[in-house]
Amino acid sequence: MIMDHVDLKEAITKGETSLGIEFGSTRIKAVLIDRRFETIASGSFEWENLLRDGSWTYNQEDIITGLQTAYREMKQEVERNYGVTLRTVGSIGFSGMMHGYLAFDSTGDLLVPFRTWRNATTGAAARELTDLFQFNIPERWSIAHLYQAILNEEEHVPRIDFVTTLAGYIHWLLTGNKVIGIGDASGIFPIDESTHNYHPTMIKQFDALIAAKGYPWKLEELLPEVYLSGEQAGELTAAGAAILDPAGNLQCGIPLCPPEGDAGTGMVATNSVRKRTGNISVGTSIFAMIVLERELSSVYPEIDMVTTPDGSPVGMVHANNCSSDLNAWIGLFREFSEAMGFHVDSGKLFSVLLNKSLEADPDGGGLLSYGYLSGENITGIDKGRPLFVRSPESSFNLANFMRTHLFTAFGALKLGMDILTENEQVTIDSILAHGGLFKTPVVGQRALAAALNVPISVMSTAGEGGAWGMALLASYMTNKDQGESLEDFLEHKVFKDAEGQEIAPDAADVQGFQAFIKRYQAGLAIEQAAVDHLLETGRD
Repeated sequence: MIMDHVDLKEAITKGETSLGIEFGSTRIKAVLIDRRFETIASGSFEWENLLRDGSWTYNQEDIITGLQTAYREMKQEVERNYGVTLRTVGSIGFSGMMHGYLAFDSTGDLLVPFRTWRNATTGAAARELTDLFQFNIPERWSIAHLYQAILNEEEHVPRIDFVTTLAGYIHWLLTGNKVIGIGDASGIFPIDESTHNYHPTMIKQFDALIAAKGYPWKLEELLPEVYLSGEQAGELTAAGAAILDPAGNLQCGIPLCPPEGDAGTGMVATNSVRKRTGNISVGTSIFAMIVLERELSSVYPEIDMVTTPDGSPVGMVHANNCSSDLNAWIGLFREFSEAMGFHVDSGKLFSVLLNKSLEADPDGGGLLSYGYLSGENITGIDKGRPLFVRSPESSFNLANFMRTHLFTAFGALKLGMDILTENEQVTIDSILAHGGLFKTPVVGQRALAAALNVPISVMSTAGEGGAWGMALLASYMTNKDQGESLEDFLEHKVFKDAEGQEIAPDAADVQGFQAFIKRYQAGLAIEQAAVDHLLETGRD
């Protein structure tokens, strides 16, 4: 039952709400939900990662500005629609891009600029730790960044007091608690499934590995404490309330759930925390999360072993690049239309161009592109060189051009997913997809179904994304029944009446994608040549 305006106003006033704020790769979004899990109000802040001194980062100032802007816009929407000044919230949760490296000294100062998941500069560390642990350590993981800094003998390492993720940093800033949700923690350091904590043997192995360095810390002293979904992980302090709401209206004392990674909120937002389910999050990067029934038989550098927010093992296939290059091309078409004197609505521009791909040849007409704005771990390319290639015999038209850029957005993901389904015989009952690409109906879904040869569902909530998923985790903390699991809470309360659209793979599309992916794999040498020979002054 949908709450009416009067009920919503009362719920807001009483704090019968939950707030999720997610720091995504291109947008910081705040979503306030009611006790029916419907969105009451939202706000956002657009931002971009920056390549500085060879490292992908975000300005620390933008982190705070974005947090405050997203909250302020959400608060203003509440005031406009309900005539209420937001003073309290039932529960709050923060999420952010997983992995990366935020290292602080004992005074709370950031020692080096935030190193994001997008950096492909930790290859040596990742390989050495994978060999030591016999557990895949991806280049994006926080421990790989830390160990690479040690290998590089960076001067800040002896002064480290705390290492965390972006979500963990925001939570610490607003509560004073150095904690992390288990899903986000699983992108910092390997998790022991039996204890729901960092793997103790591997912790000892790491400390032994660096013992000769004589650092004044042990690894476990640097890492945030691990929490499970449903547990309270702190309260909003007076200082934290002043940061979040500089206007001074927000009260302190609001409970906060464990901060989580965007992978975990994606699983929650798509009701994909049960075994044999999966979800795919599409944005600047793309990742698939498949909840596993059993451990994998081998260590694969293409597969991250992480967890759901309640600690179940997950096989994660993460590709660094997805929609950025597609968005850039659509931006070029926008420039052209404006140069011709036509102003085109963004939604219509995306819709027209993406739908054009449905008229294309099944394989994209022999065209080839790589949307590599950064290095791509799955294909072994260590730097970004967006590339479009065709032969004289290719069928070069707009429909094939758009299909090729859609297909390549899923190319690296496909190669990783094949390891799970073909090498490990992992059974997947359902995959739900979410992200801005799916705001245009059918097109992205159909291309993804062709890539993976699996039915793809998109829920009506797909556009809400990770901030909504984080709000659900905050709501779960305060509104769950005694002993109620996260998967039951989602299935029986949040998604019991959810509507969705499933698209099965089209045989011609599947065959076309198979032809495309062969071309994609064969052309990787071209992409590597671009990395080797196309140099950019000040960036390489």
